[in-house]
Amino acid sequence: MKQIAVIGSGGWGTAIASILARNGHRVTLWSYLKEESENLARDKENKRFLPGVILPEGIYFTDSLEEAANNAECIFMVTPSQAVAATAKKLSPFVKEGTVIVTASKGLEQETQKRLSQVVAEAIPQAKLAVMSGPSHAEEAGRGLATTNVVASSDIAISEYVQDVIMCDTFRVYTSMDMVGVELGGALKNVIALCAGIADGIGLGDNAKAALMTRGMAEMSRLGVAMGADPLTFAGLSGMGDLIVTCTSMHSRNRRAGVLIGQGMSPEQAVEEVKMVVEGFYTTKAAYALAKRVGVEMPIVEQAYSVLFEGKNPKDSVMSLMIREKKHETEYEIIHGQ
Repeated sequence: MKQIAVIGSGGWGTAIASILARNGHRVTLWSYLKEESENLARDKENKRFLPGVILPEGIYFTDSLEEAANNAECIFMVTPSQAVAATAKKLSPFVKEGTVIVTASKGLEQETQKRLSQVVAEAIPQAKLAVMSGPSHAEEAGRGLATTNVVASSDIAISEYVQDVIMCDTFRVYTSMDMVGVELGGALKNVIALCAGIADGIGLGDNAKAALMTRGMAEMSRLGVAMGADPLTFAGLSGMGDLIVTCTSMHSRNRRAGVLIGQGMSPEQAVEEVKMVVEGFYTTKAAYALAKRVGVEMPIVEQAYSVLFEGKNPKDSVMSLMIREKKHETEYEIIHGQ
């Protein structure tokens, strides 16, 4: 049994805490709000983000970062992406040297375009870092439905440690050393999923969605390679796997927001209507800026940015994509610089 902290009590944080507790660990689940922590302790259910899932024994609840980190040898960071920097800074004084921190949030810091593990590394330099991503809706993983993820760290021993901590018969975990690829895959797929929802809202059909997902994967891979990732990572769980589930499931808040935008809602109204964090909204701005900075062509991301932040009509964006100049499909020349 290990002492583990989960920082963030949204749906995914609650699901992770439940998996860890079922594995026999002593888990402390941290909430930003005291009232939320008290509700979880009383109800043994996250009625707002994960209704119907009764939390197992072995989970303790707190709104104190100091209490959460006390004696924790492993910490899962599962806050919204734009809260990671501030939360990590506040958490840092309570983290002991050599503690393993697993970034399980999916996104990019909007202002700096940094990966979330980079944000955590700057705030908590004494920690050992890993990232976890993959096709994993909390609504299913929290109920014990078969789910797979990948854990990546630059030190394979850390990846294997996290694998041993969280893997069980309902949550299978693979290991990787490609932190950049795993993290970018988990972040960028939210942008493509939001676009897939817009396509559904417009009523474009299955052909368009299939093309959007495929060409979206090409864009994800291009940016990943430019940032030092292995292109094969994007064919795995944190790339194609997460892209498929997020673009096709109504569990996906990014897709739901996109559907509303396609049906005529403003982006701001759609995000408000979903009533949960729509990471793709924020990641679109970061990915657009990052692509410009490193000189990578990402036409789908560019059109998403135009719709979300420049008021472009989604149907006009579809036309802009369809009438682009003729291209050769293979990505080999781009990935290998030939």
